[in-house]
Amino acid sequence: MLIASMFRIFYYPGARFDTALLIQSFLMVIMQLLLLKIALDHRPGPASKGGDAAVPFAGTKEGFFEKQRPYQFWQWRSPKPYWQFLLWLFIILTALELALAPFRGLYSSYSSLLGYIGLSVEATLPLPQMFANARSRSCKGFRVSILASWLAGDAMKMFWFFTSVTEIPWAFKLCGMFQAACDAFLGVQYLMYGSGEAKLKDEGVVPEWKGDMQNLAVPSGLQSGRRTPFEKPL
Repeated sequence: MLIASMFRIFYYPGARFDTALLIQSFLMVIMQLLLLKIALDHRPGPASKGGDAAVPFAGTKEGFFEKQRPYQFWQWRSPKPYWQFLLWLFIILTALELALAPFRGLYSSYSSLLGYIGLSVEATLPLPQMFANARSRSCKGFRVSILASWLAGDAMKMFWFFTSVTEIPWAFKLCGMFQAACDAFLGVQYLMYGSGEAKLKDEGVVPEWKGDMQNLAVPSGLQSGRRTPFEKPL
């Protein structure tokens, strides 16, 4: 949301959309910067825990998201790279704005591209949650109140986009419709899966054991307390 809001701010000079959307973008940047500062100040230190717990902002490592991010993007261990990245992004966007503004035709295309990129980033924010729900076949931990607020917000946003007398570019409308569709699909997932225990798609059926448990061979990795390659984390 922070990067998407920054792109929306630089999209304004070329699109001249409703001022309320511009104010919303500024407020979102301020709030996201405060949240980033709080998250960086209160995250566990790299040396306090091992494995994924030592990686800042580490999400799920399974399925679609198990690949390592290029240059450890947004998972840096020091707070400094986060602020450096945001500063350089602001400098680059400002430089491009000043350099391309005199060329009306080129600037119009650049501004539209900037708007679609920023709004697409915002519109695709529900996708990781959708993939996680589909893989685990559960919506455990996903509150109905959050989903209801998203759907209500989408409904009001769509109503405003298509009934407003002020200028609302199609970039907002298209990306808003995509995000609303994603949120609606999250609602369908909640109805399908509920909030029960997660069941991974590749989880096999455990056969019933009727023999003597003392004669059951236990892998050495489990005896020593180590995780075997076939053991799934709880």
